Amino acid sequence: MNSDIIRLLPDSVANQIAAGEVIQRPASVIKELVENAVDAGATAITIVIKDAGRTLIQVIDNGAGMSPTDARMAFERHATSKISSAEDLYSLHTMGFRGEALPSIAAVAQIDLRTMREGDTVGTRLMISESRFEGQEPVSCVPGTNMSVKNLFFHMPARRKFLKKDSVELGHIMREFERLALVNTGIDFTLIHNDVTLHQFMKGTFKQRIGALFGKNTEGQIAEINTETSLVKITGFVGMPRFAKKRGFAQFFFVNGRNMRHPAFHRALMNTYEPLVAPQSQPSYFINFEVDPSTIDVNIHPQKHEIKFEHEQAIMQILLAAVRETLGKTQAAGALDFDAEEAPDIPIFDPSAEAPMPDEMADETFNPFRPASDNPIRESSPRTWTPSPAPATDWEALYSNFTKKRDDAFAEIPAEDIPEEHPSKLFTEEPATEDSGIRPTACFQLHDGYIVTPSKSGIMVISQHRAHVRILYDRFMRQMEGGPVPSQQLIFGEDFELSPSASALLEQATDILTEAGFSTSRNGDNRWTLTSVPAALSGGKAVEALMSILDDVSADILVDPTAFRSPVALAMAHSAAISGSQPLTPAEMESIIADLFRSAEPSFTPDGLAVMTIVDSNELASRLQ
Repeated sequence: MNSDIIRLLPDSVANQIAAGEVIQRPASVIKELVENAVDAGATAITIVIKDAGRTLIQVIDNGAGMSPTDARMAFERHATSKISSAEDLYSLHTMGFRGEALPSIAAVAQIDLRTMREGDTVGTRLMISESRFEGQEPVSCVPGTNMSVKNLFFHMPARRKFLKKDSVELGHIMREFERLALVNTGIDFTLIHNDVTLHQFMKGTFKQRIGALFGKNTEGQIAEINTETSLVKITGFVGMPRFAKKRGFAQFFFVNGRNMRHPAFHRALMNTYEPLVAPQSQPSYFINFEVDPSTIDVNIHPQKHEIKFEHEQAIMQILLAAVRETLGKTQAAGALDFDAEEAPDIPIFDPSAEAPMPDEMADETFNPFRPASDNPIRESSPRTWTPSPAPATDWEALYSNFTKKRDDAFAEIPAEDIPEEHPSKLFTEEPATEDSGIRPTACFQLHDGYIVTPSKSGIMVISQHRAHVRILYDRFMRQMEGGPVPSQQLIFGEDFELSPSASALLEQATDILTEAGFSTSRNGDNRWTLTSVPAALSGGKAVEALMSILDDVSADILVDPTAFRSPVALAMAHSAAISGSQPLTPAEMESIIADLFRSAEPSFTPDGLAVMTIVDSNELASRLQ
């Protein structure tokens, strides 16, 4: 009896195991193929995808191309042109080096490769399916590489089933594309999904690429960072504190042209910004590190996102010092540019000099609305001054309407012309209920932001803004559960611009947003017009709410419509709620208290913030002993 139980796995099985680490979703395929194109010296890369990468991922580049032998060898495990010995791992200047990406992709999809080197008269075509070589033949093509990956996970139903909806997978592709495009600003990029061009921009500066990806307004919200030491050169841009956001911020680290994640650097940056930004807000940053390749280790994870630094603490201190310097200059300098040619000539202050007297001085008793004969002439003036004649205008008759009493003006309006109360008013007139423990006539406003009222156990302090958010959120949720939210058509549409990724998201979310009362039309590549809005929002606040909705759902792009209602209702509630500094009448305060305690969760906003606090009677007694 043979007791040996250990056996060598077939290459096809080993490749599928490796693919589980390297190829997790369509975005992983795009990352690997684009990095190969960058290593091949491409100056233009086009990415074509269908059905969010399930059906087709095609990457076309104008790089060096491959010979027929190299094209075949590229799909063997651990076959690479990037390194030849272990020492090369510490002097890497390429994105790839493992030799695992292509065989891993070939193990889970069908491959159609066409490639030709510059100077060759004919190229080669290679076809592989599920790691099985299906054929190789000469073909006519242009220099470079055209790689088509078809039917991802076609023979692995379990893996294919765990792929998310097309909108979710497209979101991951867009974020991966942003990382690749930011770090390779010298390359022309084009991204096409289902025959629609989502991105297309030419090579340019780092700042131009940021604006192309995240909107031109982003360029005015970031400040340049540039410092160089013997250990590291740090360049890029950091967001100015006043533009920090709770959602939709962009945060990127790069090292030697490679995208990376570094939690320690991120936490240090957030600690630096903490006293400068609003609570729960975060700034955008785009920071590139250039270090000696021998001082970093990129061979930690198959996807090469995690990188270890030999001088991590020192580089962190240099980073924080550079960021503080940039923020200090930005905040102190303001909007004046003293190096500009048109800068004003600021005289040197001389405290001993006498202030010059004006040549002409109007008498303090002069009244331009009196006839010229009634205005005296200043005798003490060294010059003779003659006032211009008063215009022939009857001022009293002109402004007579302004002196009418308001009650008389309203009395002239016919009763049938007075509009009825708007159905979406912010406050109700119903008094507070007895079971809430609130005496509605005993409330007052503190610092124009808090409602103070007695309760059964002591004194209750309510944040008026958060309470109104809670009330409106519940109201909007009930409206959406009962059908489409009432909307109103705008006489003049509100124009706004989105980043390409947000435009793609808005295009797919059109039907769901229409149910929420938003109607939009596209009038350019990334330009949109808001044509109708929910009845409870004005045009300007509706644009703000729409932006907030797109930011909220960008992480888990477009789940089912039922789950999508919550971020829509929350964004609308935040935009329509009263501010934290708006004076309220006693009736309005009573209405907020009454509506709040009808909610199932009156103590917290939908996003988990406390609405009220209670100072109980025992604590008051202890403080006054």
